[in-house]
Amino acid sequence: MIKIIAANTIASYILIEHLATTIWHEHYTSIIGQDQVEYMIRKFQTATAIKAQVKQGYCYYIIYYNSIAAGYLSIKKEGDALFLSKIYIQKEYRGKGLGKTAMAFIEQQAIKRNCTKITLTVNIHNSKSIKAYKYMGFVNTGSIVQDIGNGFVMDDYTMEKTI
Repeated sequence: MIKIIAANTIASYILIEHLATTIWHEHYTSIIGQDQVEYMIRKFQTATAIKAQVKQGYCYYIIYYNSIAAGYLSIKKEGDALFLSKIYIQKEYRGKGLGKTAMAFIEQQAIKRNCTKITLTVNIHNSKSIKAYKYMGFVNTGSIVQDIGNGFVMDDYTMEKTI
């Protein structure tokens, strides 16, 4: 069974930090390299960073599969759009419907917040995720390069899905 539960305690932020460390090392090292993975985890995925993001309006959720924390997501309302900031699932739980369930949940959250679209950014070299987003109805709306400090950039496509 898949459940998506709001993360709103320090304990839940710590759990997300552990999930992020596992997922990011497994998935992103081959895409952006070990140094940038480490930097981005420290900058964006620690319990302290998550707590600060929540204060800025981001909402975090933990995705459970048979009572096991298998992934997480983060969203934020931005005008008429719901920005999908993060959606990550551990490798061993992919292909079990978690992504599909999470996207249905995100669409429900968008409707609940009176949004007309869902937006996201995805690394231009993350071909598996890009393919999955396209399959779920997202279209590429451009690209963006963001300086994130320490000599690193995020080189992403912007994608959007109309609800």
